[in-house]
Parts: sequence; C-alpha cells; structure tokens
Amino acid sequence: MATSVRLDDEFVVSAKTRASATYRSLPKQIEYEAKIGQIAIDNPELSYAFIEEALQSKAEMEDGALIPYARRTERNRQS
Repeated sequence: MATSVRLDDEFVVSAKTRASATYRSLPKQIEYEAKIGQIAIDNPELSYAFIEEALQSKAEMEDGALIPYARRTERNRQS
C-alpha cells in the first residue's frame, strides 16, 4: 500500500545523501531506515550494527547467496 507523507526538508536532504551513498532510491532508503528503527524500538538491546548485519544476512539467505555449513569432523557421541 502506497501512502504519501510529509517529511521535513532537512530530513529528506539527509536521507538523499545516505541513499546516494548506499545506491538506494530515496523511498527505499527511508523504508530501510524505518525498518531498522522499528526493529530497534522492538529490540532496544540490539545495536545498530547487529540489526544491519542481521538484515544483510536475511537478504543473502533469501537470495540463495549462503553456503550451507558442513561439519568437517565427526563429533564424539556419548551414549
């Protein structure tokens, strides 16, 4: 659902700069920042870096860019 909102000019200029630096469109940059902000509100114990890395990992997983972990040695099993 697309919704129009009014944003402070100063915020938009700043977001445009960040969008350019991260090769995102302005709307995608604002959406990304809102997503990080919502995660931070819901999980105040998480750092920005952790949230950003978690989103990056999720995107890599969804794109199939991860290599499955394969154990190289057998674990000692005790019965």
